[in-house]
Amino acid sequence: METERSSGSTVPPPAHWITDETGRISSSVLVPLVCTTTAQEPVRVLAYPKFRLSSQDQEELLADYLPYTQTIQIPHPPPAVPECRDPMDLVFMQLAVAGLAKVLVSGDQDLLVLTDKFARAGHYTIMTMAAFVSAYPAVVS
Repeated sequence: METERSSGSTVPPPAHWITDETGRISSSVLVPLVCTTTAQEPVRVLAYPKFRLSSQDQEELLADYLPYTQTIQIPHPPPAVPECRDPMDLVFMQLAVAGLAKVLVSGDQDLLVLTDKFARAGHYTIMTMAAFVSAYPAVVS
């Protein structure tokens, strides 16, 4: 999800959620995948002044989120993924591939424009949160 477009003091989920299709997904549980780089994103985002969160509030939100993630080691060299306009977004696609993700959920246009290329490369899909909720209502209900 695009964190920069959130308004007010609502705290968004991390910028990109990647869901893993393991037994946990089949039991209707959303499993966000993280690696060292992507686990740092919510730490950075929660510190944005627009959210007006104290350090304690930030720590509590992270404590509520991080235990539900699955850590994935991105191999070296990383898996091949389509080129992206924003090189900072490559890690999200690499994480999706390395973690055998079924869906990369994002509001980032640099990733969304790669949906067809990502699928043609033999990977699953990149979709917006709205499309994800529509496609997988049982997972998010």
